[in-house]
Amino acid sequence: MKMAKVALGMVAAVLIAVLAGYLWGAAGRRTAERELQDVTSRIDLLEARGAVLAARVDLYNVNFGIASRHLQEALDRLRPASIRIKDLGRPADAPRLDLALTRIEDAQRLAGKLDQGANARAADAAAAIEEILQNSAKR
Repeated sequence: MKMAKVALGMVAAVLIAVLAGYLWGAAGRRTAERELQDVTSRIDLLEARGAVLAARVDLYNVNFGIASRHLQEALDRLRPASIRIKDLGRPADAPRLDLALTRIEDAQRLAGKLDQGANARAADAAAAIEEILQNSAKR
């Protein structure tokens, strides 16, 4: 009987330790996941801005085909970042990001028409992305 009590006590202690470890580990998980989303969004924004700036160089050099590819790369980076930023609860950045997406789409359309006005649209998009990056750096 005494052996059974000792064994039951050990099983209870192990279960309590496992539960405590789980709760301790879960406590910081949400914060870590949120930080991961924030960092991933920031990386996407930086790469999208780099692609837009590369497109501007290509537009300046009258290389519309490569500029269009760079603009598409920027769009591919910004769309998931837009969803993540909205999920993170950053309502002030969402309209700027939508503006950047619209400007990049306009720039890509103008580049397809071999119009140098695409450079101005790309500049507006780069400025909008830069504002978002500046706001996220202040947090």
